[in-house]
Parts: sequence; structure tokens; C-alpha cells
Amino acid sequence: MSTSGNAGTTSLSVNLNKVALVRNTRHLGIPSVVKAAQACLAAGAQGITVHPRPDARHIRAHDVSDLSALLAKDWPAIEFNIEGNPFQNLMDFVRALKPHQATFVPDSETQSTSDHGWTFPDDAERLRPLIAEAKALGVRVSLFMDPIPEMMAAVKAVGADRVELYTESYAASRGTPDEASVLARFTASAQAAHAAGLGVNAGHDLSRDNLTAFLRAVPGVHEVSIGHAFVADALEFGYTATTREYLRCISEAQ
Repeated sequence: MSTSGNAGTTSLSVNLNKVALVRNTRHLGIPSVVKAAQACLAAGAQGITVHPRPDARHIRAHDVSDLSALLAKDWPAIEFNIEGNPFQNLMDFVRALKPHQATFVPDSETQSTSDHGWTFPDDAERLRPLIAEAKALGVRVSLFMDPIPEMMAAVKAVGADRVELYTESYAASRGTPDEASVLARFTASAQAAHAAGLGVNAGHDLSRDNLTAFLRAVPGVHEVSIGHAFVADALEFGYTATTREYLRCISEAQ
């Protein structure tokens, strides 16, 4: 695996949570989460991500089922990634729908958004049986992790297939004196993950402004999951143009 630049093509998985958040402010069923997925996929997105939280503040259980049915019928090769805390409601969706990938995220029920990764060895033993259960169902497991190279081998040891590097610290560092050192931690974490035999995903606060630079510096990212910035851009440019713009950002990193 290359240790500089990005090896291969990074997939774009569109997180649709914020589409559902807008819809939920009224009782009209618009904007449609399913129609958003259809538009993004028709424009070339390679995946769909949802993070259904227990309070259903945005994505709701029927959305997850509707998207699963849509992908199975019309886009069977497209990856469906369901994120969430496996000690809350995530495993119910994994058992019922068997998505391509489940991303385990250590959210509390009251968090407004994800803000930290799992910690090892603290979380290892309670995660291990749930990772094994998901994998037995044929579901790839990715663990949401802070960019700490020393933890990557422990992720592999507990049975996960991938890590999703939590990129908020990188996004916050853009244009500051800390940017280079922060980005170096992500590079080192990806290298450590690859060395341990893990795949690497990334997400949180990635945008058109920072995505290309991230992918140029971080080796072999399989997938980026982008939601908030994507939906904000789509409000201005539409789903089709926004999808193509993010794919262009990815292409420029190659």
C-alpha cells in the first residue's frame, strides 16, 4: 500500500441525515430522503450513509428500510452504510437489513453529533461480540476512531474490518498553524491501519474546501462519508451538481 498520496479511487458515500432533519420540521414528507438518494446515485455517488439515532431527530426507522429496499431493487452494487451506537439501536437495523457496512460510533443519546472515537483497550471486550455478530451476518464493520496510530492494531485485534477516521480536528485546523501537524496524525493513523490489515474510511466536516487536500495526504482512503457540507451545498447547487463536484474533488486527489 502506498504511504503517500491516495492509492486507488475513493468512494463517495452521501450521508442523508440533514435531508431528513429538514423534512421532519413539517408533516409534508418533503424533502424526500429516497428522492435525494436517487438523485445522488444517478449523478455517480457510490454509497449512501444514514445514522438513525434513538430519538429519530432526523433519519427514522422507515427511512432506513426504504433506502435498503431502494438500493436492493435499483442499485444492488451500491454500498449501504448504517452508522450508530451498537449499544443503542444500531444492531436492530443490522440484524433486520444486513447492510453492506455498519459503522460503530460511540455516541451518547444526547449528543448533537458524533464527537469522539472508541478507546482501546477500554471498549474492546464489549465491542468484540457485537462485531462478531455483525460479521456473521455478512456485514462489514468499521469503527469510528480518533487519529491515534497506536490504537489501530487494537481495532484489528477486536475483529473490525475498517476504521472511519474522525476528521473534525482536521477540518477545524484548516488554514491554521496546526494544520500540517494535525494532518500528519491522520497520515500516520492511516498508515498504521493499513499495516494492521484494516481498510480506512473517513468522515465528519469534510467539505469541498478540504477534501482534496485530505485525500492527497492520507493514503488509501476507501470511502469518505459526507453529509452536513454536502446537503448545505445541495441547497445551493442541487443534488446532481453537488455530487459531481465532490467526485471532482476526489478525482483531483488521485
